[in-house]
Amino acid sequence: MDPLTSPLLTDLYEINMVQAYLDSGETKTAVFEFFVRKLPPRRGFFIAAGLHQVLDCLENLRFSPEEIAWLAQTGRFSKDLLDYLSGFRFSGDVHAMAEGQIFFPNEPILRITAPMPEAQFVETRIINILHYQTLIASKAARMILAGPGRQMVDFGLRRAHGADAGLMAARAAFIAGFAGSATLLAEHDFGIPAYGTMAHSFIEAFDNENIAFESFAKACPGKLTLLIDTYDTEVAARRLVKLAPRLSAQGFHIDAVRLDSGDLIALARSVRGILDDGGLNDVAIFVSGGLDEDDVARIMEAGAPIDGFGIGTSLTTSSDAPALDCAYKLQEYAGLPRRKRSAGKATWPGRKQIWRRYDGAGRMSGDIVSLDMDAHEGEPLIDCVMKNGRRIAEPPSLRQIRERAARDLARLPEPLASLDPAGAYPVEIAGLLRQAADEVDRRVAQMKETMP
Repeated sequence: MDPLTSPLLTDLYEINMVQAYLDSGETKTAVFEFFVRKLPPRRGFFIAAGLHQVLDCLENLRFSPEEIAWLAQTGRFSKDLLDYLSGFRFSGDVHAMAEGQIFFPNEPILRITAPMPEAQFVETRIINILHYQTLIASKAARMILAGPGRQMVDFGLRRAHGADAGLMAARAAFIAGFAGSATLLAEHDFGIPAYGTMAHSFIEAFDNENIAFESFAKACPGKLTLLIDTYDTEVAARRLVKLAPRLSAQGFHIDAVRLDSGDLIALARSVRGILDDGGLNDVAIFVSGGLDEDDVARIMEAGAPIDGFGIGTSLTTSSDAPALDCAYKLQEYAGLPRRKRSAGKATWPGRKQIWRRYDGAGRMSGDIVSLDMDAHEGEPLIDCVMKNGRRIAEPPSLRQIRERAARDLARLPEPLASLDPAGAYPVEIAGLLRQAADEVDRRVAQMKETMP
């Protein structure tokens, strides 16, 4: 079995609840919504990502005979449940916010409407997919905002928390505006441009740095980037100035040099001067080495002649905020709105829609969240994307999703388009939704009075 597509990639309690729902006959239509409760420190917004993988998961979710046999041999589950799971198919509807869309706390970005056992069973995987890609896309967007006009490349696979995380991080970062990824499978699976330079070990393997540069140039001429800080960065830059004409005569062109250590601002200025004096004005300077958005902002503020950034660990681990306080909660069951009242985790009931307004300059000016039967001025953000377990349209391309993210980033209110946002974006809870919550509370209170 493929561990990333197996229905066993879930929490045990999901199957336990399916068993209990079936035993008690609670199989009526349920509505769940996914949302993020609050922003991490220093964040002003989120970017929705991962919907494509969620829909793939729902369309293809089924148990193999081997998986059913394994569940049977655990001794935990009844024959009725195993029979139900043998024929399990997701038959529900999905309404969602488009990938690449900016959103804010307590705004649902996905709604599942399905028989209760189905809607409950898919909870863990939906959270797993949406949480991580949204986390990384939102982190990557901060780097794009910190370094406008600069090339950003994902270098994070080797320190990502697992292979799937590394691949999905490349996808999420590309949505947010990264130029590409060092992860080759990201190009194969998603068409994300792959970028590669060289390791210090390659230089060290040769007794002569010049020979190392020339050997690599001849072996890998496409988008040639040479790492020049293995020994002495300035000496290496001067060597490239002398080597470049010989390489050019053989049809090889140096596109960029990479700096991976030291005082990147000072070294970039020194290297830029050496390259320009040697006629290599078109050779770009690319930097890496444990960078995050604050480093990018500092480099930009200093005016350093740096053309691109390789971002690794801080991206794929979202190092300053490695998790979002997100949830997948029941909002309606058997035709009645439901809501959670736990302290600090209360939810708004019912099937919801978000309407977004814009000011005269085209920037976002405020959102209204209400029941989907309501009507408000603005652009509705939630659309139906799946009916009866099947997509209703061809999914947008990854580049179209990326373009949507770029449009939304350009429409952010200026106070939010910084690493330390000033103020909070206004999200209004409509009166009809507040009224629905009050009605749920009254109904629950009456039920408590009649309980033995």
